[in-house]
Amino acid sequence: MIEDEEVSPAKKQRLEFLPLDPLSVADLRAYISELHAEIRRAESAIAQKDFSRSHADSFFKAPNPTKS
Repeated sequence: MIEDEEVSPAKKQRLEFLPLDPLSVADLRAYISELHAEIRRAESAIAQKDFSRSHADSFFKAPNPTKS
């Protein structure tokens, strides 16, 4: 009997894409600015998580044995 392959759940789309055709150039530029701001916010969260992880790793790092 052949087992069914496990189907991975579809990746959830995080952004809701706007229809761009009805937007003016000014609206498109404003939309791009909003997206850049969201990118900066996500990058800041990544930097904070990396810092926290690095700090935790250094705290729990096993001490190096000294050579005699």
